Amino acid sequence: MTTFRITPKGPFSLEASIRFLEGFAPAAYDRSSPERHLHLAFPLEGTWRAVGVCVRETQRTVVGEIYGRGDAAAVRNQVVRILSLDIDGSGFAQVGRRDSVVARLQRAYPGLRPVLFWSPYEAAVWTIISHRTRIVQAAQVKRRMAERLGEQVIVDGEELHAFPVPQTLESMRDFPGLFGRKVEWLHGVARAARDGRLDAERLRRRPREETLRELRQLPGIGEFSAELILVRGAGDPDHFPRNERRLQRAMADAYGFKEIPAIEALAEIAEAWRPYRSWVSVLFRSDLEDRTHEISGDA
Repeated sequence: MTTFRITPKGPFSLEASIRFLEGFAPAAYDRSSPERHLHLAFPLEGTWRAVGVCVRETQRTVVGEIYGRGDAAAVRNQVVRILSLDIDGSGFAQVGRRDSVVARLQRAYPGLRPVLFWSPYEAAVWTIISHRTRIVQAAQVKRRMAERLGEQVIVDGEELHAFPVPQTLESMRDFPGLFGRKVEWLHGVARAARDGRLDAERLRRRPREETLRELRQLPGIGEFSAELILVRGAGDPDHFPRNERRLQRAMADAYGFKEIPAIEALAEIAEAWRPYRSWVSVLFRSDLEDRTHEISGDA
């Protein structure tokens, strides 16, 4: 078994990441074991071979054990990105010193960094599955797709299913819960992934507006979806989403607005969050869901 180690720069809590995933409907993550290990199964970008990883945290070191066949460096890089450990978080506390609202969120969610979709490809698929569908229902469709079409991976004795690889998705003709042109749109996303157009490093390396413009050219991908793919798929740490109404509502509540102001006013507030605007946005969304349970339906 191949093992890798990561030393986070700045605050990080694997426990906080696990709690986040347990409340993140698209992940359908459920770990009842008292041992708080994070088990991941995903297609490895590029080769699209399914691999599994057991992630532990011991004394400020994150340790990953790889299950299955895959280039160890590539697996490590993907896990590092999924947990936002590729970003130096040493300056994140300074954002709270500039903004007392952010400081409150940092105290409420110590060590929480954005936990991403396993790849921009999977994030893009999620945006299409969830289009005009309740999030809980969309999460069920996504989970069934993994169970029926994805490769099984055994991680530390636990059976997991990686999400279907692009080749499988492109050959899919229909699936329960998908309606309208969603299957057609998924084929387009699968082709883009196979062609390398959804490679995470490529998306982050290019100018942000150029990347968003290219993502919007994919079938079924609009402004909201393009931002989600960039932030929650590729892991851009410093993009303020301008099309996420829940974030806007959470900010309006936190900063004392009687109603949601113009996006320019909120974007100006978010300037104080640089270079972690995406990270702060996730804290706001986590806080809103914990208070309202509007996505989980547990209110």
